[in-house]
Amino acid sequence: MPHPYLKEIKKIYAAGADASIAKGAKAYLLNQFEFYGIKTPLRRQICKAFYKTHPIKDHVELSSLIKACFAAPQRELHYFAIELLGHHHKLWSSKTIPLIEWMVTHQSWWDSVDSTNSFVISKFFLKFPEQIELTTAKWNQSSDKWLQRMSLLFQLTYKTNTNITLLTQYIENCQLEEDFFIRKAIGWALRAYAYTDAKWVIQFVKAHPQLSNLSKREALKHQ
Repeated sequence: MPHPYLKEIKKIYAAGADASIAKGAKAYLLNQFEFYGIKTPLRRQICKAFYKTHPIKDHVELSSLIKACFAAPQRELHYFAIELLGHHHKLWSSKTIPLIEWMVTHQSWWDSVDSTNSFVISKFFLKFPEQIELTTAKWNQSSDKWLQRMSLLFQLTYKTNTNITLLTQYIENCQLEEDFFIRKAIGWALRAYAYTDAKWVIQFVKAHPQLSNLSKREALKHQ
């Protein structure tokens, strides 16, 4: 029996569906997911209103609902689940880490993984800094490329609070990876930190000749 919460949001999304938008969105993500066809601004407007009027009582219910959303074929329901977890940050605890890992490793593509970082992961570690090193070190050594990507990107918005020791270590551990999304993440992480300390990033790139050309280009894009 579907959760009433999920049943209702599916009904709302179905009412706002647009087949032409869905077709374009599906093609953009290489036909890996189905879509209702709801543009992001409208979808977020619907979500915000829905979250406010449909409270979640505890972490167990939250986790169950997120996994039910991810089991649906439509990508908008995956986005809904990610932003739902972000909205309910008051329910976050160490128990949220396995849920985050589950989300990153299911229905995985750059859009959902990076969105999970924006709405949850980066903010989670600011709230629970004591969890950073143990969790992200495990991700960095994972055989799952999306967890590896998160170990590189979780500090994207940290600026002067960036732990450059971890950033250095994690990039060095991944610099020989051939996967596009890892190489891109290395460059993106360095480019983000360059807004805080461009000299450090330029020197880092010079000191790491084994970095891929993609990583170097991304890192030095605005230098």
